[in-house]
Amino acid sequence: MSRPVIETEAVVLPEWIDSNGHMNLAYYVVVFDLATDALYTWLEIGDAYREASGNSCFTAETHTLYEREVHLGDRVMVRSWLLGADRKRLHYFHEMFHVESGERSAVQELMALHIDMRIRRVSPFPPERAAALQRAVRDYAPAELPKGAGRRIALPG
Repeated sequence: MSRPVIETEAVVLPEWIDSNGHMNLAYYVVVFDLATDALYTWLEIGDAYREASGNSCFTAETHTLYEREVHLGDRVMVRSWLLGADRKRLHYFHEMFHVESGERSAVQELMALHIDMRIRRVSPFPPERAAALQRAVRDYAPAELPKGAGRRIALPG
């Protein structure tokens, strides 16, 4: 089945606006990070998981594409897609949309690593979490990568 795992909304705040009159690139990442928090909570690997298990997830890699401007007061909605998971990693993708126009504003693809916080090293997900993540991938991963996922940075040609 191909559907986003969760949707998160935010409103562009005055302090997020840069000298070009639009949301600064750093705040796109802030909005995507809020969506990551919501995704992790939905996947049961968020704050409560960290406190109970002593494990967490650290972002190891991101790729952000900025497609359209958003401005002060604009409402944006982020759709989060679970793309894959293995014993130690989680691969996911966020799409940010302008709520009023419906246009896609930006995307971010991420790879996170499962971390044992006691030794601060990469470690396998506990078996029950690994199984739950595999079920979520099976139930929610898109048949095809969303537009913008799987890209690399390179000059044309």
